Amino acid sequence: MTQPQGALLVGSVNYDDAETTIRTAAGLLGDRLRRIPDGEVGKRFHWIMFQPDVIGQADGIERIGDEPIPFPAGIDARGLRIAEGVDAAAIVLPPLGYAAAAIESYALFARLRAEGVVAPGTRFQVSLPTPLAVISSFFRGDDRAAIEPVYTAAVLRELDEILAAIPHEDLAVQWDVASEMGIIERASGYGAVMEAWWPGDPFDGLVARLAALVDAVPVDVEVGVHLCYGDAGEKHFFEPSDAGNLVRYANAVAAAASRSLTWLHLPVPIAHDDEAYFAPLADLSPVDELYLGLVHREDGAEGAQRRIAAATPYVQAFGVATECGIGRAPAGSTEGILRTHAEVAAAW
Repeated sequence: MTQPQGALLVGSVNYDDAETTIRTAAGLLGDRLRRIPDGEVGKRFHWIMFQPDVIGQADGIERIGDEPIPFPAGIDARGLRIAEGVDAAAIVLPPLGYAAAAIESYALFARLRAEGVVAPGTRFQVSLPTPLAVISSFFRGDDRAAIEPVYTAAVLRELDEILAAIPHEDLAVQWDVASEMGIIERASGYGAVMEAWWPGDPFDGLVARLAALVDAVPVDVEVGVHLCYGDAGEKHFFEPSDAGNLVRYANAVAAAASRSLTWLHLPVPIAHDDEAYFAPLADLSPVDELYLGLVHREDGAEGAQRRIAAATPYVQAFGVATECGIGRAPAGSTEGILRTHAEVAAAW
């Protein structure tokens, strides 16, 4: 069995602040990491759940329902709609919060690197949700198509602000891709079937949208794609029987994008240590760095090794990761999860 090389932190990490995340990741996994995120601390802890509170501030956007739906971190989980008679194209969205957080955390990252905590050459990783994730989660009906160009433009403005503030040689951008997999799988995600809102083949639209996001990242900045099946309460919205649709989507996006991916992350559910799950990886198009999300807190290194053994016949070179971010893992389990990465993967 070939030992995996390298590790990827998908994004969220269950520490209270970015400095703890960066220091701990560098200390436990420094020679296995080519990039380190800030752990998505604060309201980003719950991924996109804070976005309705941001978008809902815009003139022409209303919250659905009269009473807030309380969510952790003081978030109001109510959905969104375009107000009656409002032209969506005229809506001006406020800053979404991703650029401000990235710029603040990069300053901390740069200081820790200057102090020798972070190894030279390590990049700062910024994870961004695809616009489709927010649109499909919080808007309904015809509002989705109407708001899509507006929200997409807002996400790209966040990206441009990050690109302007962080030296390109220090930056790595990851697109978090979850709702897209729900549409591909026709999943009943959290109570409703996940559907596309554009004409034509939904798959073609999903490919074009993600390829455009990949191409929005300049070639001197690393870009990665994290494919995902959700992580609400450490549960997926869909349980895949194998990696076939992950491979199909990743291959199509790689072919459609003008630039190459720096890395690709594919999830591996805890139930799958069978070769059948990994067999589609034999058809995966080459990528500079492939990470398989086969580390799970519940069965640690022993379970990871079983999945590594099952994957090895179909893909020779890969690194390890969890299947999604570990921000929602139980308190006190984070260090053990990080140590598992180090136990099963070799350094670069």
